[in-house]
Amino acid sequence: MAVSTTNLIQGPATLYHGDFQATEPADTAVNTTPAASAWTDLGGTQDGVKLSVDQTYSELEVDQITLRVGSRLTKQDFTIETSLAEATLENLSLVLNGGTSASGTGWKSFEPNVTSSATQPNYFAVILDGYAPDQLRRRIIGRKMLNTDSVEVAYTKDKQTLIPAKLAGHYVSEVTAPFHIVDETS
Repeated sequence: MAVSTTNLIQGPATLYHGDFQATEPADTAVNTTPAASAWTDLGGTQDGVKLSVDQTYSELEVDQITLRVGSRLTKQDFTIETSLAEATLENLSLVLNGGTSASGTGWKSFEPNVTSSATQPNYFAVILDGYAPDQLRRRIIGRKMLNTDSVEVAYTKDKQTLIPAKLAGHYVSEVTAPFHIVDETS
């Protein structure tokens, strides 16, 4: 088996967020910064940014054959996970899926949403800009996201304060996939 070392990838990614259904950058713009009018850079991250796709298959079996004869996809989850290194109120608001912000001279504040669980949550979109083979760029767009994990922000003497984010993707529509991946090729 021949190994193509130019296909090996290493390096950090940049994470952006925008409103749900924000205008996505064109595939041809994979090597450019997303428009600041629609996308906000979430700043530094620690320990990388990870895309995970978890697939659950149901086995099909028959009495006459001992091997699995087929499988059917019964569940699929995808997440984008990181630790936000910039412990701002804006990043805290993002991982708490919105809330109320206010500011004045010399101060700003945030209060989380405490609405009924029957109300529609504030979905948002994210862009993960990282590397592709040949040291080119790869862009992953999560189109309908929410942070569905616990949030714990620790203040300790000898460690940096981070905001954990595990952003779960959700179904968009029959014609719009929940995420899109594009690689720069030259």
